[in-house]
Amino acid sequence: MTDRPRQHPLTRPVLLLISVVAVSLSLFQLYTAGIQILNTYYQRGIHLALILVMAFLFFPVFGRRRKRGFIGWLIDGAFIAGSAYAGFYLVYYLDDIINRAGFWTRTDIIVGIIAVITLLEASRRVIGLTITVIGLIFILYAMAGPRGTLPFLGQFLPGILEHRGYRVDRIVAQLYLGLEGIYGVPLGVAATFVFIFILFGAFLELTGAGKFFIDLAYASSGRQRGGPAKAAVVASAFMGSISGSAIANVVTSGAFTIPLMKKLGYKPEEAGGIEAAASTGGQIMPPIMGAGAFLIAEYTGMPYIEIVRLSVLPAIMYFATVYLFVDIIAAKRGMAGMKSSELPRLHEVFARGWHFLIPLGILIYFLVLNISPNRVGFIAIIAVLIVSALRGLIRLLFFRTTESKSLPTTLGRAAGSGFIGTIRALEVGAKNAIPVSVATAVAGIVVGIVGLTGLGLKFSSLMLSFSMGNIVLAILLVILASLVLGMGLPVTASYIVLIVLTGPALVNDFGIPLIIAHLLVFWYSQDSNVTPPVALAAFAAAGVARADPMKTGFAAWKFAKGLYLIPLFMVFNPEIITGGPLLVVTWGVLTAFAALGAFAAALEGFIFTRMYPLSRLLAALGTVAIFWPNLWIEIAGFGLIVLVLAINYRNC
Repeated sequence: MTDRPRQHPLTRPVLLLISVVAVSLSLFQLYTAGIQILNTYYQRGIHLALILVMAFLFFPVFGRRRKRGFIGWLIDGAFIAGSAYAGFYLVYYLDDIINRAGFWTRTDIIVGIIAVITLLEASRRVIGLTITVIGLIFILYAMAGPRGTLPFLGQFLPGILEHRGYRVDRIVAQLYLGLEGIYGVPLGVAATFVFIFILFGAFLELTGAGKFFIDLAYASSGRQRGGPAKAAVVASAFMGSISGSAIANVVTSGAFTIPLMKKLGYKPEEAGGIEAAASTGGQIMPPIMGAGAFLIAEYTGMPYIEIVRLSVLPAIMYFATVYLFVDIIAAKRGMAGMKSSELPRLHEVFARGWHFLIPLGILIYFLVLNISPNRVGFIAIIAVLIVSALRGLIRLLFFRTTESKSLPTTLGRAAGSGFIGTIRALEVGAKNAIPVSVATAVAGIVVGIVGLTGLGLKFSSLMLSFSMGNIVLAILLVILASLVLGMGLPVTASYIVLIVLTGPALVNDFGIPLIIAHLLVFWYSQDSNVTPPVALAAFAAAGVARADPMKTGFAAWKFAKGLYLIPLFMVFNPEIITGGPLLVVTWGVLTAFAALGAFAAALEGFIFTRMYPLSRLLAALGTVAIFWPNLWIEIAGFGLIVLVLAINYRNC
């Protein structure tokens, strides 16, 4: 679900300490998810404290290539102590803090300042300087104004952004001593639902689920033309159900798919672009959707399973678009599929890994029963452990060779191996959670300042003014804002900041349904994975493909066009999400697939056979017409697309 932290040349004692903290955090999360639910402050305070301790241990102050040394340990030790103390203080003195609400002591404020500083420094190390600067800018914005700590900054604010200004103690109280800042909804989601599903993904990965899904994708689609590329799309859809991280998907499935795509005839940048575009779909693919589904559920108040249900069709549309691009390129170049001898057989793949589907089935079953996702994640992890143990036991009892050791010895070794694997999964899950938890905590700073200063309403007024009340221009502003934020923020943090700033305007001023506004912002927050000059997933894929990063980025941007078009279609055809008369929903789905197919064909200049320039123009016009919010224009556009397809089919 998250991008794994890069490994550093750490000493063995430090690695051992990181492992102890990571395993402790994972066990704490399992305990609070499945055995004893804790108070909100306890849960979030302990979670963030352990995450920050791990971050400062894992990311030295002078960087990964230099030894810490005495000065390094002095600095890092201070931050580690500050992180632990800030979390301990909030938890230990919670009752006193609540009782003196509004009458904070000097110690409260000092510890709050320590908490903010340690968090911002951790974000710089884990994610990058940009997110730290954004957090600082919002804090400085709160201080600007006649009554603020830095009143002179108020003169630099445009009139609409002016406010009274706040002093340090009020800002710290907002960010540290309540649930409107650092310990707000974003971190709450990361400290419960997101972490437990990251841990679930780690258990599945380390028991071999990743290889099972990749083999399943090859067995099901490898024989078709452009087989490896289609397998990449299918594998990313599968992997998205347990990973939810674009970069993790790229390095996992791309290591297999990209070399095979190149061997088949795809250009290196195309192979990397296809993998990046398909892997980006992992974050919008139910049931996990990165952290998105949990955050959307929390912000909208809708059940998690309902968010998952509403997201299935758009995700299928996205993967269908990438799949179609792959097929068109393969047909254009006369590519064949892979030979049967080069592919795993479907029944053999199922025979080796069908048990991985049991935990996923259990997860979906309990979610449908509307049980808390946190508890469901706990149940699913226990299911993974039980299924893996039973499978190992059956293999030992019934498939042992005569040369094997005695049964007690074999069982002992298997138990030891299983225990080590469990510890490893607990460790990996906690490490993978570091970026998400740090990002959501910093996003809490932004949310807290927005609430304190009323910036959300002011931003909504600005958005309405700049767009002149035109919904398409407003959506274009959201796209531009998401791209700019994506240059420095992870997807999760970008979504939180964007929805807090633009959500009220999209819903109240432009009349977009609440759930569609959230899906719109969440989808557009993904564009930093595939849109130059950022294109994080594309750059990772370029490394695997040994391709030019910018060319790979532009290729990914082209293949991931569904990321931009599908949310737009949701806005103008809300029935495909919110439901409606069967005829209306059917028409919406039919025209959506037609528009996406025509768009891909027009862009590539091929469908069944090569397209003439006039045919490409007509297909593009048909796509625009279908997106036009007028039924008769939609019908005309659909007819135009059908006509172009019929002509090209007859000419093939």
